[in-house]
Amino acid sequence: MTNDLRISMVQSHIIWEDRDENLGYYGELLRRVSGKTDIAVLPETFTTGFSMEVEKLADTMDGVTIRTVKEWAKKYKLAVVGSFIVKENDSYFNRAFFVTPEEEVYTYDKRHLFRMAGEDLSFKAGETQKIVRYRDWNICLQVCYDLRFPVWSRNVGNQYDLLIYVANWPEARKKVWKTLLQARAIENMAYVCGVNRVGVDGKGFTYRGDSMVFSPKGKKLADAGKREEITRTCTLVRTDLENLRTKFPVWMDADSFELK
Repeated sequence: MTNDLRISMVQSHIIWEDRDENLGYYGELLRRVSGKTDIAVLPETFTTGFSMEVEKLADTMDGVTIRTVKEWAKKYKLAVVGSFIVKENDSYFNRAFFVTPEEEVYTYDKRHLFRMAGEDLSFKAGETQKIVRYRDWNICLQVCYDLRFPVWSRNVGNQYDLLIYVANWPEARKKVWKTLLQARAIENMAYVCGVNRVGVDGKGFTYRGDSMVFSPKGKKLADAGKREEITRTCTLVRTDLENLRTKFPVWMDADSFELK
């Protein structure tokens, strides 16, 4: 496999608790990268911001959010990644999605809920990891606070090639965000892409952005910078990943374990 992969970090503000406005706004941002990328990554809860008003804001898997994302993916011929608030039966989830141009939909429910904001009281935690196969790449989806828990992201036997985090990560903890993104790349011998929002949310929290892509060696490949609304695209080189795993096979000496 020698297919390279173009990935775009869509770093932007989120209009607080306004699904329709956000769908219109992000739709325009995706139109601008049509033909220039293979995957466009949006921030966590891109339609609402990181709100706990789940009863008011939740959508369903057959609702307007996923219908719109499928239209974007098909029209602009790219995969779209992000997360939104979902109601399923009587539970609410912070659900990440990966939607392909063929309108295939893959999902992952955030495992680690941010108790300091009461997310654990409003949402139900996910129980399974998700790895998506797309253009001969294996891609693992995770959400924001998951970044702090390396066991959950451990790349056992090179199961994935790219790890994506979508986030609403406050500026006050910017150093943690940047440090752990790099660490996840190095320890898992995989590309890592983290996309964070900018601006101020409805609770007064400030978000700096610092969306980044790191190589499997921990080299910064792309940086969207601080406090700027910008879309930054870079290319992930397949042969670089394969050569590293062959010449420096740290993964073969990893400790075995079982998640419960």
